[in-house]
Amino acid sequence: MLKVDNVSFSYHKKKTILNDFNFTLQQGEHLCVMGESGCGKSTLLKAIYGLVDLNKGKILWKEEQIFGPQKHLVPGFENFKYVAQDFDLMPYISVSENIKKFLSRFYPEESELRTQELLEVIQMKAFANTMVKNLSGGQKQRVAIARALAKEPQLLLLDEPFGQIDNFKKNSLRRNLFSYLKEKKIACIIATHDKNDALSFADKLIIIKDNKIIEDNSPKEIYDNPKEKYVAALFDDVNEITINNKTRLIYPHQIKIVENSALKATVLNSYFKGSYWLIEADFNGQNVFFNHVSILDRGVEINLDFL
Repeated sequence: MLKVDNVSFSYHKKKTILNDFNFTLQQGEHLCVMGESGCGKSTLLKAIYGLVDLNKGKILWKEEQIFGPQKHLVPGFENFKYVAQDFDLMPYISVSENIKKFLSRFYPEESELRTQELLEVIQMKAFANTMVKNLSGGQKQRVAIARALAKEPQLLLLDEPFGQIDNFKKNSLRRNLFSYLKEKKIACIIATHDKNDALSFADKLIIIKDNKIIEDNSPKEIYDNPKEKYVAALFDDVNEITINNKTRLIYPHQIKIVENSALKATVLNSYFKGSYWLIEADFNGQNVFFNHVSILDRGVEINLDFL
């Protein structure tokens, strides 16, 4: 089990990056960390891996304390692997050789089988013999993930792991990777801006705001019951609407057009989203957004129902 116990860290005295962080993660669980840029997501991963020295608190893995560079000449906890946004690959050798670099040379057949297994996970068998310097940014990102998995870590730390990967590859890669991690009971912490990483594949979700943890719960619980607009806006467009002197947070899919209602609105704009239209309307002087099956003419008065 990972235990982050009362952890605080700052690069400079004037600015605290991690402020009293507390949470736990069980073996095989997947945790997603979300928040705006600069909130401390990447620094948290570095702290867990042992790349920085904490100002306060401690981080434990199965009762063993993780220390930073002051205690280790080569920082980084041996049972973890950390995939940063810069990848740190070897550009002048092939994809397969990058993965095999972390596997034993004394067992070449096992090493080859393991490499082929990981190439399948990242969907890059066709590029096994391609030199890394000739790959795209998204392909390098996938190789970095496979290399981190080569020796099967107990905890995998991923910093924006799908940020450079094309959309048509991203969803299938997510399914492959997280299914593989679950099968192998490898715990995972993902720092991301992408709601799909959190909602579809995480067991737990942490939201960071102003360098503090403000939410720590299941993704569904946080999505269904956001405590503030900042939290809801990480997942989708969100309306902060005042009705009868009461302010509510309502996602676009929770607003419907009905035949009769006391809640009147006027259409301002329609935005095509592929499988639906996002409608912008004026409701009592407040701009609201909701999903609809078709385009609506500007200026049309409509009746709304808030679910």
